[in-house]
Amino acid sequence: MVGNPNCGKTTLFNALTGLRQKVGNYPGVTIEKKIGEAFSQHGRPMKIIDLPGAYSLAARSPDEAVTRDVLLGRRADTPQPDRIICVIDASNLERNLYLVHQILDLGRPVIIALNMMDLAAGNGTRIDHAKLEDELGVPVIPCEAIHGRGLVELRLAMSRAELPLARHSWDVPAPIAAAVAELQASLVDTDGRPPLIARAEALLLLTDFDTLGVAGSTPLSARTLGLLNVWHERWKGQGTDWSATLIKGRYEAINHLCRDVIRRTRVSGPSLSDRVDAVLVHSMWGWVFFGAIMVALFFSIFSLAEYPMNWIDGWIAALGTWVQSAMAPGDLRDLLTDGVIGGVGGIVIFLPQILILFFFVGLLESTGYMARAAFLMDRPMSKVGLHGKSFIPLLGSYACAIPGIMATRTIENAKDRLVTILVAPLMSCSARLPVYLLMIATLLPSETVPTATKVGIMLGMYVLGTAGAFGFAWLFKRTLLRSAPALMILELPPYQPPRFKEILRQMLERGWLFLKNAGTIILGISIVLWFLTAYPKHPDPAVTADVQIAASYAGQAGHLIEPLIKPLGFDWRIGIGLVTSFAAREVFVSSMGVIFGVEGAEDDMSPLRDTLRSATWPDGAALFTPLVCVVLMIYYVFAMQCMSTIAIVKRETNSWRWPLFQVAYMTGTAWLVCFLVYQAGRLAGY
Repeated sequence: MVGNPNCGKTTLFNALTGLRQKVGNYPGVTIEKKIGEAFSQHGRPMKIIDLPGAYSLAARSPDEAVTRDVLLGRRADTPQPDRIICVIDASNLERNLYLVHQILDLGRPVIIALNMMDLAAGNGTRIDHAKLEDELGVPVIPCEAIHGRGLVELRLAMSRAELPLARHSWDVPAPIAAAVAELQASLVDTDGRPPLIARAEALLLLTDFDTLGVAGSTPLSARTLGLLNVWHERWKGQGTDWSATLIKGRYEAINHLCRDVIRRTRVSGPSLSDRVDAVLVHSMWGWVFFGAIMVALFFSIFSLAEYPMNWIDGWIAALGTWVQSAMAPGDLRDLLTDGVIGGVGGIVIFLPQILILFFFVGLLESTGYMARAAFLMDRPMSKVGLHGKSFIPLLGSYACAIPGIMATRTIENAKDRLVTILVAPLMSCSARLPVYLLMIATLLPSETVPTATKVGIMLGMYVLGTAGAFGFAWLFKRTLLRSAPALMILELPPYQPPRFKEILRQMLERGWLFLKNAGTIILGISIVLWFLTAYPKHPDPAVTADVQIAASYAGQAGHLIEPLIKPLGFDWRIGIGLVTSFAAREVFVSSMGVIFGVEGAEDDMSPLRDTLRSATWPDGAALFTPLVCVVLMIYYVFAMQCMSTIAIVKRETNSWRWPLFQVAYMTGTAWLVCFLVYQAGRLAGY
């Protein structure tokens, strides 16, 4: 399945396969190929590949290169498909037919799914699909994937034993015909390409001289590359742009076709999306609306989530109390109450707030506003050398940096893509949320503190991370990864009503992943940490818990790193939390619960909050002062505390150089900024 971004391809893929791939109304959702299984009308299994959206087979970005190479049979991990379903946005037929025109060159069996017929009708456009089928010679199936219409007809077309090959033909400009013939012969002889595939690939190579390669794809032979360079230099000397000539030739054929199949039933004025955009992307009101969304998000995190958080915390506290009453005192009971219930329970309580964050992100994606946010951010992003397309991965990183980093594959410029990868983890992800909430509760323990104050502090942390990302992007674009500013070309898809069923499903899936993480990584770390704090046993069994932890393995490790973090206002106990949270940032909260022996809570997070507020240095001075709480949040804004993110950066850059550089510059920045803030705060009397 191939198609332009925003054509409904993934929705159609989900409807055919019954899978639940992520669907969003903005470019870059399908950032790698997805594979599912469907069944023909006769019960025959069919493997369906959902390829990343592309406007052309002349790849400009890694995701488009994957689509090109799968269709050309140049992927070692994917055989060339037997059939191709081209999904077309019927409301933008002319633009979508350019990709179809290139695919028909391949000489493969093709089915055209004419999607979004309802949007086309709403725009006053009627498409004669029978005429389009007759002109191209391939099945054309009108459908509306979001409403499930046309699926039976599409399955019937997919189930046919034989599909006709296209009657598609167009005249290659005569001066370039010799180059096409030479490259085609080389691709057949030295690259082992079938003749029709070789001709189509020759046209692509001549259209896009700077061919983009991706890992796992078969490279061109030296002979083919040599021929390509010879023709390139010859045309360069003649001052002729044959790439533009080829593109113009395709569009002339497409325009001729569209004149025969498109009928305008009425003269359409500005669409509803255009009228809404007059406000939402306005130079002033657009920013007001964007700011209101961010304030509503953080306000909801504090206010709406309070009730389910109290309910969850009550159950956790009741479970801890029951275990204590049902078991005899001993290490096993301590393991269950302090390690398992205290560690995992301290994280699970934040599930409602994380679900709210995912709901807002899903709402922005589903309605089409995400692309508008990228449009708004294009001007400020250009000040740091990037463009608005980089903002979509950065905005997605508010939920999690991993899909945000993967979404950078839609960025054409390799250096812009790398800069976006390097700064994406600075956007405060959902894993930082528990740390921020705990520190804000410790900083402002009184329930009488206005919610707006807490929202302001939380918003400040997100603004600080965003400013840091922009600042480092500016620095990298002018030093390590210098390149010319890129222009942004981004489609603004029509607004659509939010698909609450889809948003709810994604919320539950992401919430389950969070719980699974809490039940595996966090549970394992909590148990290990409990062991490290409980052993070796102090010779005097009557000592306090603080003395026991200080003498334990964890205490010894904490004291070892304390000289490094003491200038930041942190002691060895906080140091243990920093080290353990390298596996996952949210582990810091459970680590504090284990280290300070907090097993449960009666409401909200007050037991752990109160324990932290009463913690002291050996000289009796308070440990978690307001200044330290702020510095600790700043540390988590800047520090690279996520092994999963490091692994995905290594995969995306195909090198250990950049993830190690990322760990070094982010952690170094975190230490330096925290040192300056803490020392300045102390000099100011805080």
